[in-house]
Amino acid sequence: MTLKVTVLGTGIMGAAMARSLARAGLAVTVWNRDPAKAEALADVAEVAQDPAAAVDGADAVVTALFDLAATEAVMSRALPHVRGVWVQTGTVGLDGAISLARHAAEAGVEYVDAPVLGTRQPAENGQLTVLAAGHPTDTTTAVFDAIGAKTIWVGETPGDGHRLKLTANAWVVSLTAATAQSIELAGALGLDPTLFLEIIEGGPLDSGYAQLKGRAMITDTYPPSFTLDGAVKDSALIAEALAQAGKDNRVMTAINQVYAESSARGHGADDMAAVNKGF
Repeated sequence: MTLKVTVLGTGIMGAAMARSLARAGLAVTVWNRDPAKAEALADVAEVAQDPAAAVDGADAVVTALFDLAATEAVMSRALPHVRGVWVQTGTVGLDGAISLARHAAEAGVEYVDAPVLGTRQPAENGQLTVLAAGHPTDTTTAVFDAIGAKTIWVGETPGDGHRLKLTANAWVVSLTAATAQSIELAGALGLDPTLFLEIIEGGPLDSGYAQLKGRAMITDTYPPSFTLDGAVKDSALIAEALAQAGKDNRVMTAINQVYAESSARGHGADDMAAVNKGF
């Protein structure tokens, strides 16, 4: 019997996951607040007109929405109609993950906290890393095998997946901002910024991510793989998590401010590499 999976939210990540699910042979239904983004998937999925209709009969409901507010707003309409497992992949923060789990429990719906690690290309290739918290089932295995190359079951408690996701994203947003700082410093000192990438290339300080984002900064091209506004949101959630854990969050707060400044200068929809516009 073919599993039926609904994807709510078909932005960069949700659309890519929907295509991966369809490619794996699952029956996919999609819905998005912007109907055009859902209609773009009509070749591989059934397009629903509202969240309640979208989740009807689904074995799994995957949410891939921007933030906690969007997820709560959409699921307030969909949750009463969910009969399968709710797989929550958006990054909503520790408190958000626990809050959504509580909503699911009140509705009698199984909930898996499953933020994903990766950007546009890994998502399009079904090569994400799933950081899951909950109880594995045949349904969740089928979903995660379709969208990801690796699934790490972090724990059984809602929020466990998010704890690891925020830890990983702390490194991602910091590395990108640090790369931007060196690129901008080199240029301000009258140097060709490519020299910075050359001196780290192939050595212990090198990173494929730094090379990729650094060249985007140098060429001033920012096609979104992960949006800068997403980095603003995530860095704020990381700073909040650090404070809740009793750790100093001054570095992450400063990083968040640079991303926020870049967004304020009109780069929110660009790739997060546009953080260099905040320096």
